[in-house]
Amino acid sequence: MTHTPVGWHIEVEFTEDDTHTRAVALVRTADGTELRAHGHASRHRADTRQPRVGEEVAGARALNELAMRLLDKAHEEIDEASGRESHPIHV
Repeated sequence: MTHTPVGWHIEVEFTEDDTHTRAVALVRTADGTELRAHGHASRHRADTRQPRVGEEVAGARALNELAMRLLDKAHEEIDEASGRESHPIHV
């Protein structure tokens, strides 16, 4: 059996101000579906400005939401193909 490699490209973009970082994560799956998710981080006024840390937190939160959306999509497809309800486990 021959396996054709499949890949996804995930894009994460950030917008920042002095205290907030927002991230948007985007993935396009092999079936043409485009999923987006958002993440947010806030810097406490007593903390030093570290944009990289804000990006890591906001990016991780966006990617986590994106993972949940992908799980939901997969379970919808399982339900549709099987005619029964699957039970997603969100970790």
